[in-house]
Amino acid sequence: MQHNTKHHKAIASWAADCAERVLPLFEAAKPGDSRPKAAISAARRWASGKITMAEARKAAVAGHAAARDAGDAVARDAARAAAHSAATAHEPSHARHAANYAIKAVIAAGGDDLAEEKWQDEKAPMPQ
Repeated sequence: MQHNTKHHKAIASWAADCAERVLPLFEAAKPGDSRPKAAISAARRWASGKITMAEARKAAVAGHAAARDAGDAVARDAARAAAHSAATAHEPSHARHAANYAIKAVIAAGGDDLAEEKWQDEKAPMPQ
């Protein structure tokens, strides 16, 4: 896949959607830390052409730092989902990592991982 294609931008948006679904799990544990939310925003802003790949990548790095600072598995996995959504701007394969970490966060929180995976599969953009 070439970077900056329509599909690449669609999967970055999807990755942001996956991460956003578990963002409240991070925010409950670390209410003052906006880095994962900013990473999700960066993924969306990159997909809409409002920021550069380098800016999105910087947000991804900050999101991963938030994951390291999270303190528990639920918050850590939710932050990693957010970070990987922003990293999708740099490399499309990060979208799958965003989705996988979102599922890991759901599992760590005792939620329904099968329902989460079904939602992800139904919303995943198809290659064009």
